[in-house]
Amino acid sequence: MAMFRSSSSAAAVALLIAFNLLPLVGVLVWGWNVQSLLVLYWLENGIIGLLAIPRILRAEGSPAPPGVTVKVGSSTASKFVLVPFFLLHYGIFWTVHGAFVFMLPLFLSIRGMIDGGAPATAVVRWDSIGLAALGLAISHGASFVLNYLGRREYLTTSPAAQMTAPYGRVVVLHVTILAGVFVSIALGTPIGALVVLVVLKTVVDLAAHLAEHRRAATRPPLPSSA
Repeated sequence: MAMFRSSSSAAAVALLIAFNLLPLVGVLVWGWNVQSLLVLYWLENGIIGLLAIPRILRAEGSPAPPGVTVKVGSSTASKFVLVPFFLLHYGIFWTVHGAFVFMLPLFLSIRGMIDGGAPATAVVRWDSIGLAALGLAISHGASFVLNYLGRREYLTTSPAAQMTAPYGRVVVLHVTILAGVFVSIALGTPIGALVVLVVLKTVVDLAAHLAEHRRAATRPPLPSSA
């Protein structure tokens, strides 16, 4: 049972911190603005959603988490019903979030015209954002391999729990991010505000990561659903 008492892999933690801080290079070197950061974190949400699919399929426990009941007919939904349901529901959530992200330049333009200035423009550096998104994908993928598979966390969770897990983490992260964004907009998005936003997101993400794997480490294996 020792494997269930340890927390996250040190390598997964190191990758999380390193790749979460990579956007600092974007801000300080590549001239990223708040729009670029939002696009990156929106892409990260998509990565988290995609990785939830193998998590759902690999989960071995059968009970749903406390307070969560997902049924089809009179029985708990199977993995192969949960996956398409999750794809549809999370896909809508992600699309609406994306609509907000890509409408931000319009909001800034309207704000600029109301204040008597020129319409705002937002240049998104897709090349560097793609590099940073790849780094975040490596970080999340490493956690999946090292923690979920390597430490056999899939034995302590159910498919229904894995279906709902992305929402809590994403909502907490993006409440933090959006609060930082509006502060940045109010201050005129200086570099200092963007740096604080990146660091704050990294701290919140790391805390959520450690809490998630600490809970997994203290849960006993659930009865197999096979």
